[in-house]
Amino acid sequence: MTTPADQQPLTVLIAADTYPPHINGAAQFGYRLAKGMTGRGHNVHVLACRADNGKSFTEFRSEATVHRLRSHAAPTHEYFRLCFPWEIKKEISLLFDRVKPDVVHIQSHYMIGEHVLYEADKRGIRIVATNHFMPENLNPFLPFPQWFKNIIGRISWKDMGKVMGRADVVTTPTPLAAKAMHQHAFLRKVLPLSNGIDSAAYELQPGEHIEPHPHPTVVFAGRLAEEKHVDVLIQAISKTPPELNVHLEIVGGGEVRSSLENLVQRLGLGDRVKFLGLVTDEDLRKTYIRADLFCMPGTAELQSLVTLEAMSASTPVVLADAMALPHLVRDGENGYLFTPNDSDDLAKKITMVLELPADQRAAMGQVSRQMVEPHSIEGTLQTFEDLYRGASFEDKVV
Repeated sequence: MTTPADQQPLTVLIAADTYPPHINGAAQFGYRLAKGMTGRGHNVHVLACRADNGKSFTEFRSEATVHRLRSHAAPTHEYFRLCFPWEIKKEISLLFDRVKPDVVHIQSHYMIGEHVLYEADKRGIRIVATNHFMPENLNPFLPFPQWFKNIIGRISWKDMGKVMGRADVVTTPTPLAAKAMHQHAFLRKVLPLSNGIDSAAYELQPGEHIEPHPHPTVVFAGRLAEEKHVDVLIQAISKTPPELNVHLEIVGGGEVRSSLENLVQRLGLGDRVKFLGLVTDEDLRKTYIRADLFCMPGTAELQSLVTLEAMSASTPVVLADAMALPHLVRDGENGYLFTPNDSDDLAKKITMVLELPADQRAAMGQVSRQMVEPHSIEGTLQTFEDLYRGASFEDKVV
């Protein structure tokens, strides 16, 4: 879809504190947003940190013009980068002078997002703010006792309200996240708006045949981080009936991979658990299609794009009963919820799905596919374009 002839293309500046080559849901959303808006005929610029040391630079990519700011490694995170205000504020101001955006869309209230918002506010430029994070997401990377992390969390919520409260419209992927922002950041109007997904991209194409696994296979995809609780999934696989011969494929990389590999060896699952690492989009698509079941044991998911991707491939799901994941399960219809961090309950739910006849599992997968329809990427892009052009919170609330 392109911009209608009676509407002028916009110059859009997307500010993202995490962006490819970073691998996480927020980074992937920023990329898809940029690509989608460029496809609609808009002039899209992305402002993000560079992924290594060095001076700021600009790169011309297929999805947008991407401006990379100088940054520094975070000592407790595998790839996250820190941008210091005294190094980036002047560069942000000069970028506004060059790009002259009609609208800015910030993806968080931290670092880059915060200072882009302040610059846009100062210049009277329309601001849309989307929140992809809960302050609790930072806890695994903060080397402090829990009581101090709680203080940092409260400060972060307060800062979110202070920064995003200056935007013209604030969005977040799910109603649950919007409620949390009401309660903790005291943001009165937050529009729940799905990150969106091109569900057709994960279907079998006409004439395509993908050989199924010779044994029941569960798939996890995502960053291998503490809050994903992949260890619970590995333990659950060890507790499934031996005669089922359940296998597990783990897609992604991250800071806990080595400890997970050690757990696999301790449990004697070396021949049943495979670490695929980082894979191409096409290989990931095929992994979803071949899977008998997708599992997300994470407890800090604001939406979980990987779960939506798996559901788009007509895959049943077993998900932790935490954060936004319950929105993606109709218990017994497309899968099951399990008690977070309970490997016994997870093993039970995995077994319930994988012991079903193939036609019943396929029917579950079809329900997953149907449930993804309201998350159409085109609908999300159209709503954001309307917001960019001046639509209000009230215009989009249903």
